[in-house]
Amino acid sequence: MSGTKSGGHADDPFQEGGGSLLRQPKAVWATAGASVVAFMGIGLVDPILPSIARGLHASNSQVSLLFTSYFLITAFAMLVTGFVSSRIGGRKTLLAGLALVVVFAALSGMSGSVGELVGFRAGWGLGNALFVSTSLAVIVGAAAGGSAAAILLYESALGLGMACGPLLGAILGDLKWRYPFFGTAVLMAIGFVAITAFLKEQPRPARKTSLLDPLRALGHGGLASAAVAAFFYNYAFFTVLAFTPFVLDMSPYSSGGVFFAWGVLLAVFSVLVAPRLQHRFGSLKVLGGSLLLLAADLLVLGYGDHTTAVVCTVLSGAFIGLNNTVFTELALGVSDAPRPVASAGYNFVRWFAAAAAPFLAPKIEEWTDLHVPFVVAAAAAVAGAGIVAVRRRALTIEAAEPAPRHAAQDGVSAFAN
Repeated sequence: MSGTKSGGHADDPFQEGGGSLLRQPKAVWATAGASVVAFMGIGLVDPILPSIARGLHASNSQVSLLFTSYFLITAFAMLVTGFVSSRIGGRKTLLAGLALVVVFAALSGMSGSVGELVGFRAGWGLGNALFVSTSLAVIVGAAAGGSAAAILLYESALGLGMACGPLLGAILGDLKWRYPFFGTAVLMAIGFVAITAFLKEQPRPARKTSLLDPLRALGHGGLASAAVAAFFYNYAFFTVLAFTPFVLDMSPYSSGGVFFAWGVLLAVFSVLVAPRLQHRFGSLKVLGGSLLLLAADLLVLGYGDHTTAVVCTVLSGAFIGLNNTVFTELALGVSDAPRPVASAGYNFVRWFAAAAAPFLAPKIEEWTDLHVPFVVAAAAAVAGAGIVAVRRRALTIEAAEPAPRHAAQDGVSAFAN
């Protein structure tokens, strides 16, 4: 694999098998649209974290628990989503996830204390896990033009959501910190109606997934290596996402603009740049290089002045976009486990870092100074690159990519890359 790219991107995913990326059934657009909103929910609170802290008289580390509770529940939910969807079907799983997000996003907006808000974000995380972990499988199963166009559409939804989440949070949060939560509830309710109207039930997998299947899948050396490397990478990723807003200390509009630019770079490098670099240099070289560049970026961010911190925050989106794409393809293709099972095991491991970083980064600042959280995050990124280098042989994908028909039957699941 070192000289070729993995993941099966077609040379022209916009025109595969006679199908166009833009010529998709209404069911695909409904699911993709709801996916955009689901991904928006991840970064929605970024520009309003300082406002929430002031509004609820909470410390930075307390407010950062909004990410910790969200992703901690998400990690455990990875063991449940395949179990649920293989029994009730993709459509019902999507609708259940959307309903939970609508309820808990609305409750988040009505929170009277930071403890309530943290608890409601945990419920939101469960709903988002059910929805996002199933949405790609549904898009692949319902899309016209083969799996490459469907996956590109999903990755585009991810990038658009990650870019627009902070922007929506800034626009509504500038009025009142509660409004972004209510706005998300309304948008997800619209997505619920659209999926109810346009999406038919998808074929269920021939074999039902057990709760322990994702953990058994981690017995594969390559998948376990990818998961552990992604764990360290995610610590660095979510230090940027959850801790940097406190460091920048900007108005919701300004912070939203910074993270919108960050999200645009993330989307462009994930969807357009990563496949080209993988084709030229190989997935593992791209992954190792982007992890080391992310580490360098974090060090400069931590020790630079305010303008430098803004530039490095935006620039980190490029490296995060590259890493997201390559890590997801490794998780889906490195082992012989069914894709939903492999993805669930991989995500179960890596989301613990997404839960840990938002809590630990402010604590490390309290114990030391402002620079050290970024040093720790940079060290985590270097550790991820080291694992990729040491476990290179185990991470090499030797099997050919399954045909699109099998990908749809397996039910591809990436969850938010």
